[in-house]
Amino acid sequence: MAIWGKKKKETDPESREDKKKVGLFRKLWQKVRNIDWKDPVTRWKVMFVSLIGLIVVGGGGWGVIQFTNSPTFCSSCHEMAPEYSTFTASAHNNITCVQCHIKPGAVNMLTHKMKSLKEVYYHVTGVPEQIVQTESEAISNENCLQCHSKNRLVTASGDLKVNHKGHIEEGVPCISCHAGVVHAKIVARGINTEEVRGHYTEETAQKIMEKKYMAPNMGTCIDCHDKVNNGEKPWKDVSYLVPPNPEHVEKKLDENAKKTSTEPAKEGENAEEAATAHDQKTQDLILQAIGKQQKDVKLSMACETCHKKVQVPKDHKTEGWNQSHGSTAIQKLDKCMDCHQDSKWIRDIPKEDLMTLLKMKEAKQETGKYTANMTLVKDESRINKFCSACHSDRPPSHDKSNNWLTGHAQNGATAEQKAECFVCHDRDKPTGAADEIKAPTDVYCQYCHRTGFKDDTQN
Repeated sequence: MAIWGKKKKETDPESREDKKKVGLFRKLWQKVRNIDWKDPVTRWKVMFVSLIGLIVVGGGGWGVIQFTNSPTFCSSCHEMAPEYSTFTASAHNNITCVQCHIKPGAVNMLTHKMKSLKEVYYHVTGVPEQIVQTESEAISNENCLQCHSKNRLVTASGDLKVNHKGHIEEGVPCISCHAGVVHAKIVARGINTEEVRGHYTEETAQKIMEKKYMAPNMGTCIDCHDKVNNGEKPWKDVSYLVPPNPEHVEKKLDENAKKTSTEPAKEGENAEEAATAHDQKTQDLILQAIGKQQKDVKLSMACETCHKKVQVPKDHKTEGWNQSHGSTAIQKLDKCMDCHQDSKWIRDIPKEDLMTLLKMKEAKQETGKYTANMTLVKDESRINKFCSACHSDRPPSHDKSNNWLTGHAQNGATAEQKAECFVCHDRDKPTGAADEIKAPTDVYCQYCHRTGFKDDTQN
């Protein structure tokens, strides 16, 4: 009977309603409805609890924001090792990453945090091959002017004359010139890829933080000024300011390759013509800079336009230096390259290999000095636009062709004299090999001396 009675009780609708459990939210809602809001004590309790909750939520949120703003948080991701290492080795290591990478203001901060959620997604789904700066994240002048004055007229070294205020008022972004001040342009150099991130340490960063990559690139100034002289304002295009995304570059190359796949010969001709035009333009700028070619332009390309004092070595001022500097070049080519390196005159930065770069640094530290190498000097004189700008011209001594042809033997009597000849001429017929550096002229010794030489040596 007891069991029967229990079952009967459970089947009773009223009994089921009585035993039905009230949900958590319903309980809370019932408690809120039963609060006596007219009671002053109750109101004070609610205000106190709300204040504590606001402090906890607000303080926790602020703590999260502050933590994610710290360089330590940035370094927690493996893919950020190159960026963090170079940051710690730079002169800006006393500020946080966000002071440069996020525009001032709470709204900008919160907006950036929301956008950064995609970085978390990329980190979880797969580490990217290379970290690059997008056009929408280009560093703004607002960030730089938080610490730096725009009224500076010279650089810290005192050599360069740069009207910063004039550039800023013209709308030229600071990163147009100062893109490498923190990370030494590791993206453009291609040395922050996934395969080398494990090799980045504080010591590694110190080795790759070279002045030529941290200081304003002279080639950038020249490229921009040349475009201004042609009526352009290149800084208006954000893509001009940030390193190209390798994925976008590869995609564009693939698209171009597909378009021209049916005309390989024409493509090769276009590439060769573009390279020739580029070399000619570089030489043209160099000649303007050293005063051998004058042009009526808005911004002069002469060295004195930007440099307060051009350091010209004393031996360059001696009579006949242009005709006798070959021997000095052989002995001090490394010193010559401090100024006469045409890579400084172009904006593009060549790709590098991190491991090779580190090995070269170690080798240079071990030897500590340059070893004279005639072959190296000859090759440099042919490919260096600074050298070829003059070496491509016919020397004054060659003007009278007939006399020179019959009497030039005395000008190549010694090994040193022959070495000067081989700057422009090859001894043997060029083979056309891919790694062969082309001479400025196609006249070679064996073209006439087909039966050999009296002194059959390479010197």
